[in-house]
Amino acid sequence: MPATHVPLPPAQKQRRRLTLEALAEVDEGNAVDHQSVEAWADSLDGDRPVSLPR
Repeated sequence: MPATHVPLPPAQKQRRRLTLEALAEVDEGNAVDHQSVEAWADSLDGDRPVSLPR
């Protein structure tokens, strides 16, 4: 029996579109490594926070 196609609700369509866009960004190398984000977040508790990683 062939599977029937059930259209996604608008919210799920948008979530899927955004996920695919984000994955494409990562594939293009547009991502920040975890250690940089962690160092930035840890610095927010101190007197001299580091710049937001890019």
